[in-house]
Amino acid sequence: MLEILFFARLREQLGVGRLQVPYSDAVATLAGLQDHLIAEHGELWAQALQAENVLRAVNQDMAALDSALAAGDEVAFFPPVTGG
Repeated sequence: MLEILFFARLREQLGVGRLQVPYSDAVATLAGLQDHLIAEHGELWAQALQAENVLRAVNQDMAALDSALAAGDEVAFFPPVTGG
């Protein structure tokens, strides 16, 4: 299983903070997982997850779409964070 987390604005847009996706070859990369989520959930998810400023992390390390995933990984999607 992959543990998927959504934070801040993305959690509000998608109406979910956490979900699990069975690991398979189709979700062996971050891009594959994102494509799977969009195919399963539709246009709203496409707009949210493909937004230019969306950040992604695998096991709490920033990750690019070509990053490999493994069973048991935690994947997070979140907007940029600002502080002051």
